[in-house]
Amino acid sequence: MKTITLNVEGMSCNHCVMTIEKTLKEIGASGKVDLAGHKVEVSYEEGAVSLEKIKEAIEDQGYDVK
Repeated sequence: MKTITLNVEGMSCNHCVMTIEKTLKEIGASGKVDLAGHKVEVSYEEGAVSLEKIKEAIEDQGYDVK
C-alpha cells in the first residue's frame, strides 16, 4: 500500500471532504482530507489504481490538484 499527500485547492466545507473521500473510495483508494491544510492523504495499491487516476477523479469533482 502506498500513501501520498496531495495539495488540493477549492475545498471549503465538510461536503467537500465527503465528496473527495467518497470519490476516492469508488476508484479503490482511501483518503483523509485535511480541510484547513488543503491536503488529501491518499492510500492506494499501485497495481490497482494509478496516481493519475486519483488526480483525475479529484479534478473531475471540481477541485484543483497541485
